[in-house]
Amino acid sequence: MLTALTKTGKKICLGFDYKKETLMSLRDKEEFVCPVCRETVLLRLGDQRIFHFAHKQSSQCRELYENETYEHLEGKRQLFQWLIKQNIASVLEYYDRNIQQRPDIMFKYNGQRYALEYQCSTVPDKVFTKRTNTYLENGYTPLWVISSSHLHQKRKDLITLSNFQYSFLRTASSGRLYIPAYCPEKQLFQLVESITPFSIKNSFAHLSSLPIQTIELDSILDPQNDHPLSQASWNREVERYMFNWALHPRTEHKPFLQEIYNKGLNIFLIPLEIGLPVAHSVLIQTPPFIWQTYLFVDVLAHKNPQDIITLKEINTSYQKRMHKKQIIVRHLPQVKNVTPFIAMIEYIQLLEKLNFLNKKGDTIFEVQKKIQIPHSNREREEAKQNFLAKYENALSRW
Repeated sequence: MLTALTKTGKKICLGFDYKKETLMSLRDKEEFVCPVCRETVLLRLGDQRIFHFAHKQSSQCRELYENETYEHLEGKRQLFQWLIKQNIASVLEYYDRNIQQRPDIMFKYNGQRYALEYQCSTVPDKVFTKRTNTYLENGYTPLWVISSSHLHQKRKDLITLSNFQYSFLRTASSGRLYIPAYCPEKQLFQLVESITPFSIKNSFAHLSSLPIQTIELDSILDPQNDHPLSQASWNREVERYMFNWALHPRTEHKPFLQEIYNKGLNIFLIPLEIGLPVAHSVLIQTPPFIWQTYLFVDVLAHKNPQDIITLKEINTSYQKRMHKKQIIVRHLPQVKNVTPFIAMIEYIQLLEKLNFLNKKGDTIFEVQKKIQIPHSNREREEAKQNFLAKYENALSRW
């Protein structure tokens, strides 16, 4: 803990840079109590750890608030000082008795009240969700910041993200989704942006590093950067994933493989137009090549040029696959008022850009040409080269 009260009710916040001599003198004169449970706490001023307050061993409150690592204590201290230097009204370890929750930092900015939680250890999904919803229901905007130690890059443009890490996903005003992280050792914010998953855990993403000394709050609350994804890189990674997936299928993969086989499809000859990256595919846990294949066999494969496709048909397919648990959406506690169905709409809009569809109304599209199924690896390879040139050209003109 970094905050305590004196017996006379004065608040002592170790988020400020007290000299050790000052605190030693204060400790000789004062007794300290926990602001939550009002039990006596001890002021620890060792050389190995950050200065902090500690409950006695027998305290029940100790179990709730003191399993804190050096990284967590130092991280929230640095974040508190960062906010104070920007003249943002902030309270370290603010305890709200009405909701019985204590964010690491409560601050007010642009008329909103924020609850900043710097998370260094994993917590169960139910706990994360309950705390987030409680904040939202009581007038707080939650700002969960994950420790950078939880981020695992496979290479510069690839990252592995677990369900826990996806819980930190939040929305910028532009609608873009991102994950904020912080490293107290390097004093760096990191933003995971342009997250485009091709499997349940693996995703293309851009990871930027921002020194805390030069970055302001707006850049963390509302990043504006866009990082285009290379379609060639995407195709290469998706093909590798699909082939490994098909060559070593798990039990849960076999119904999908059986269904597409029954529909006359070969996973090794899936058209390039199936499994495309779209901005909100992160909302769906099922890999894009799977949910787009379902949409193809349910709707697109049956349509000929000049036939009509409606969003109602697409939604019927989506709901059916959801009901059968063949499409799984991600549980994202901080992402509200955005339906995962938007990923389906973005895919249809992408097919429109590629001249497969022509928009005839807000919810109606006319088929311009069918998606062709390659009959051999050679045919697919030729189609790939043509597709990549067409794809890059279509997006650059849009």
